[in-house]
Amino acid sequence: MTGGIAGQSQRIPRQTARTTAAVEGIVRTEAGLGLGGVSVVLQNLSTGRSVTTSTTGDGVFRFLNLAPGRYQLKATRDGFEGFARGEIGLQAGGVFPVEFNMKAVPSGVEGGREIPRKPELGPKPPTTPVQPGPSSPYRNLPQEPPPATTGEPRPLAPLPTDSQLFEVIPNRWNFPFPTEYHRYPQGEVPFVKGHWYDPFNRNKLKGDYPIIGNRTFFDLTLTSDTFVDGRRLPVPSGLGSSSPDSSQFFGRFGQYFMSENIAISATLFHGDTSFRPIDWQIRFTPEININYLNVQENGIVNVDVRKGTTRLDTHVGLQEAFFEAKLKDLSSSYDFVSVRAGIQSFNSDFRGFIFSDQEPGVRVFGNFDSNRYQFNAAYFAMLEKDTNSGLNRLEYRNQQVFIANLYRQDFIKLGYTIQASFHYNKDDPSFRFDNNNFLARPAPIGVVKPHSIRAFYYGLTGDGHIGRLNITHAFYQVLGHDNFNELAGRRVDINAQMAAAELSLDKDWLRYRVSFFYASGDKDPRDGTARGFDTIFDNPNFGGGFFSFFNREGIRLTGTGVALVSPGSLVPDLRTSKIEGQSNFVNPGLFLYNAGVDIDVTPKIRGFVNLNLLRFARTEPLELLLFQKPIHSGIGADSGIGVSYRPPLSENIVITGGVSALQPFQGFREISTNRTLFSVFTNVRFRF
Repeated sequence: MTGGIAGQSQRIPRQTARTTAAVEGIVRTEAGLGLGGVSVVLQNLSTGRSVTTSTTGDGVFRFLNLAPGRYQLKATRDGFEGFARGEIGLQAGGVFPVEFNMKAVPSGVEGGREIPRKPELGPKPPTTPVQPGPSSPYRNLPQEPPPATTGEPRPLAPLPTDSQLFEVIPNRWNFPFPTEYHRYPQGEVPFVKGHWYDPFNRNKLKGDYPIIGNRTFFDLTLTSDTFVDGRRLPVPSGLGSSSPDSSQFFGRFGQYFMSENIAISATLFHGDTSFRPIDWQIRFTPEININYLNVQENGIVNVDVRKGTTRLDTHVGLQEAFFEAKLKDLSSSYDFVSVRAGIQSFNSDFRGFIFSDQEPGVRVFGNFDSNRYQFNAAYFAMLEKDTNSGLNRLEYRNQQVFIANLYRQDFIKLGYTIQASFHYNKDDPSFRFDNNNFLARPAPIGVVKPHSIRAFYYGLTGDGHIGRLNITHAFYQVLGHDNFNELAGRRVDINAQMAAAELSLDKDWLRYRVSFFYASGDKDPRDGTARGFDTIFDNPNFGGGFFSFFNREGIRLTGTGVALVSPGSLVPDLRTSKIEGQSNFVNPGLFLYNAGVDIDVTPKIRGFVNLNLLRFARTEPLELLLFQKPIHSGIGADSGIGVSYRPPLSENIVITGGVSALQPFQGFREISTNRTLFSVFTNVRFRF
């Protein structure tokens, strides 16, 4: 038999202290059911005085108005082994809880099936059979009087039906809302009848109530994402120029780009819709892309100049297809460990500095210590990407990524979270042309030769607030080797660093931001150590993010076949592209200094103002690549302004627009152009 003791209760402040104590408890069988009819005796060890009571049908007993002191407790019941506990200390005003189980005596033992006798009836007579006590209506069915001793025996009355004994409780999921409710004027009512096309009110397609049974839900999400961009980017005037009589190196800069993404995400999950982690889920998300590009020079939309200056392309990608199951509950605080297998989204840190993608893999994740710690261990087998849409192609890329991280909430200060992480990038040799017939791997610079990369990233990042000050920071050290770097023309060992920090302060409806980003550059491209920092598949929300020209647009390094910086990246890594090229650790690196302000104009309208000052960390890799020396380190001033509008005050409709520009400094003018580059863009997002 087992027993459990809890702590003492505390007196409510500003109330008169009580001078007596109490004991309350519950007695259960080994099966965990409440055990009634148990005689419980509590004896004061100082005075020898005893008090006796019996448990109710649920096994509950109480002793009230007890003098403080030391007590011992004994419990007995026919058919069960006795229970005893000594040295129970009672304090004035305290309630001492006791909980224990009683083990049944084997059926062969005499008296094992007798009905318990109340203590106040005295000892059992030795010769008189034990008679049951007065019956209680609790848990007893109505009984007919015994039949007469003469005549035919009366048939037993039929058992009552469930409807006669129990009151049916309505299914809470299907409980109807009032159909007529006119308390509030102008149609503002708390109860609205849902429809299949209404995502804001009760809808079975949005997981508001079960689709199967009581705990299996279905959530359907439809997303339309439209992006339109008019921009000026430097492009070369090649042999197939659209202006054959032109003697200029650069062609006409103007471009127009439009992309429409339609995603359909279906999720079937079992469990609760909130608080408690789900037991399992299945998700499937195909995505359709239509994109259009209009430029003013040949050889941009395709390596074949006969393709002209426009391109219309479509692609269907599978962005999510996974199964998730909870492996184990770790505590009563909803700590758990789960596994997810299949194509899934994963962001390895707070701002997407190293890896943020949708790839097939296996991920084990969970939390412990009341959600103070969260952990991830993930393996991904990378897929090829469609060149023009960026969506997945169901082709293996010969690249594998392993990631492990650990988060600790409320580290040192409440509201601040720290993260330690490890990334391993195993990129094997491959040879690939992209969908527009440009060489993607290996990069068409230096000695063109397929090569492998083994890179190990060690990171420490943090995000949260300390008092009123919001803070985000990151530091990464990458080690490893590249068995043949195209620009270095040899095998190189990797030793590079990245650091970032952002501080912001909220004042009324304004948030003031300052930030700094550093990616190390290679000071000697020909030696055996690559010191330029590069990522695996980054998508950083930093330094202005969407409203930064340098971050969003991507700038090609004319005449080389590689990009100075890829779209959706901050690192000038000289890759062919972020989505299809290989990491390159022989690059110039970057210093970025940022200031900005976010403006909550109204609850529905938010404004953004951003300014970046950009410099190369080292220019030696550019001097080697372009056969041009010297090159100044100044890149330019990157400024942007934008606005975000949410008409229904939710994320179902979000309209974002803005203007950004890059004013070149001396270094950028020396390697590209002195013209101001700019972009006017709009993004419209609908979600059901």
